[in-house]
Amino acid sequence: MSSPTPALRLSCLALLAAGLLAATPPVLADAPAAPATVAPERAALDPAQLDVWVEQVRERFEVPGIAIAVVKDGEVVLERGWGVRELGKPEPVDAHTLFAIASNTKAFTAASLSMLADEGKLSLDDRVVDHLPWFRMSDPYVTSQMRLRDLLTHRSGLGLGAGDLLFWPGSVYTTEEVVRRLKDVPLKTGLRERYAYDNILYAAATLVIEQASGQLYAQFLQQRFFGPLGMASTRFNADELRAGDNAATGHAKADFTTLRPTFPLTWHNASGAGGIYSSVHDMSRWMKAQLAGGTFVDPQGREQRLFSEKRQQSMWSLHSPMNIAEPAVPELAPARPDFLGYGEGWITSEFRGEKLAWHTGGWPGMVSRVTLVPGRDLGIVVLTNQEAGGAFNALTLQILDAFLQPAQGNDWIAAYAAAAGKARAKADQAWQERVAARDARSKPSLPLSAYAGTWRDAWYGDVEIVRNGAELRMHFKPSPLLSGTLQHWQHDTFLVKWDDRTLNGDAFVTFSLDADGKLREARMEAASELTDFSFDFQDLVLKPVR
Repeated sequence: MSSPTPALRLSCLALLAAGLLAATPPVLADAPAAPATVAPERAALDPAQLDVWVEQVRERFEVPGIAIAVVKDGEVVLERGWGVRELGKPEPVDAHTLFAIASNTKAFTAASLSMLADEGKLSLDDRVVDHLPWFRMSDPYVTSQMRLRDLLTHRSGLGLGAGDLLFWPGSVYTTEEVVRRLKDVPLKTGLRERYAYDNILYAAATLVIEQASGQLYAQFLQQRFFGPLGMASTRFNADELRAGDNAATGHAKADFTTLRPTFPLTWHNASGAGGIYSSVHDMSRWMKAQLAGGTFVDPQGREQRLFSEKRQQSMWSLHSPMNIAEPAVPELAPARPDFLGYGEGWITSEFRGEKLAWHTGGWPGMVSRVTLVPGRDLGIVVLTNQEAGGAFNALTLQILDAFLQPAQGNDWIAAYAAAAGKARAKADQAWQERVAARDARSKPSLPLSAYAGTWRDAWYGDVEIVRNGAELRMHFKPSPLLSGTLQHWQHDTFLVKWDDRTLNGDAFVTFSLDADGKLREARMEAASELTDFSFDFQDLVLKPVR
């Protein structure tokens, strides 16, 4: 889940981190909210101004609900919510509302391995096969040389989002089944050659944590982090949400246009990559411990340590350099960092001369950002229930400026809105060019019934195509949400339109024939430039099952 700028949806990091999925919205229904309060000694953040920023963001990016917490100098100086948990319902967002934090989970997974390293139960320089003897990548050399640290730093040789379809948007596979299928996921580059965001290796990391600790990952998180830090409401993943929980509902724009609640999802098989649900109240405790060098004060007033300072410095160090792209619009130029790279579960970069440790998270209908400024003992978390990365980025930078450079006067809300508009226009133009190039009068080479049957990809599994009257239907058998109708596009290319329109993942399916006119294979690609990269259809090579 990430590219030049770490993406969102666990994934849509490339699009969401640039705020590219937003559009001009109507005014949203709101719920009564108490005024924002800020401790007097932290008056750099004006609560009235923050209210203005949040409401501007909610309106411009069409976000039903937002929650923010700020910690400074070891204290929580602000935590509260704005808006509603779900459109059309009155329940308000507050500091205790649970959101999917998605890829912000990765920092917990990295910290878990660090804690076990401190205890001598593993070293991050250990080979993965020393802990998971059955572990295989698609290249024997990479398999033999993969270290535990490589599971965390996005430099394995996998392509962007490789293997995500094994758990996105949900599948019946177990975590071990997901990781075992890595042996057939193609590599794009050499080991440690370049950065490319993935999620699947964090699923492998959870299995290492379980092997080394003798505990389920959920138990480890609860006993080592959630319990000690007082994160009482935080849930391991969506399966752990309870009736009556103060939880937000995700929202997405069906067909990139109409905002509506999204489908429910749990990452039961890749929880270490992005499963956690938490609130800004609980996440403020996580940020305080991070900014305190891995320490916290227990209820008896005693200082306790989660992990060593040495391990924290490694988590915040630049292990994988990331490309620093040119700003999407001139207004974002002041945010262009002097350095950018991935550490262990954290991104490290620079803003206003200060080093940042940060990450984003993306989930169906919920995106978020956690940002730490170690040199200023400052932490900011922004949780939202809409897939608009521009919203959390704009608010994060507005708050950062309030502390770091209050006289600068950059309008980050307008800047990210401009970037969103430009990206949408670019995607619309690309689609119109596809439509113009289409030969709508062409016909498939074969009768529709010939395309029906079971198609198999080595790493994903089976995809079924069935004839349903005058149309074809496609079903990704391990992934119930990926069911849709195949519409003829041109020649032997069809467009699959998924039944759930909030997926925003329609894809072209192109069939190829051998010299005898028999179907040989099918390839897929996302139809829209705005589609989340976790729909890694391009890596599939579907073969007919004879």
